[in-house]
Amino acid sequence: MTRRSLSPPRPPSPAMRTGLIAGGAASFLSTLVLLWRGERDVGSCSAPTNATSHWLWRDEAFGVHVPTWRHTATGYVIHHGTATLWAVLYAWLHGNRRRARSVPAALAGAAVASAVACTVDYTLTPKRFTPGFEHHLSKSSMVLVYAGFALGLAAGCLAANRGRR
Repeated sequence: MTRRSLSPPRPPSPAMRTGLIAGGAASFLSTLVLLWRGERDVGSCSAPTNATSHWLWRDEAFGVHVPTWRHTATGYVIHHGTATLWAVLYAWLHGNRRRARSVPAALAGAAVASAVACTVDYTLTPKRFTPGFEHHLSKSSMVLVYAGFALGLAAGCLAANRGRR
């Protein structure tokens, strides 16, 4: 019998680490905007997040305007997962670079990344997998949601990269 030594798990790559932090911040801030603008646009703070659950529950999700585990929790998990995916990609391509570590550079890069995410979400993505909140929000509210996403992305990358050389 051979003995296997248990080695400690490898730490996540810098892009993964930064992406997890930035994705959490981007998801959180954009969800706050979804709550605020959902209440303002349709009188329901949960409707935009619920709409994201259309990935699983199809058109039923668009008609749910109250918080539910089935729609709100599912919608948030999907939104958080996609925000994290975008954040990891952004961190890998730009967010971990030395030149992206100033506040202006982080904000500019995150604004570009958010614009790319929005463009992909609404032009290349099949309807079944769009965010869904466009069914409840005005265009100006959608701009604010993606601005919240960009702000969270920048703040998360700056926080994750604090102290790195």
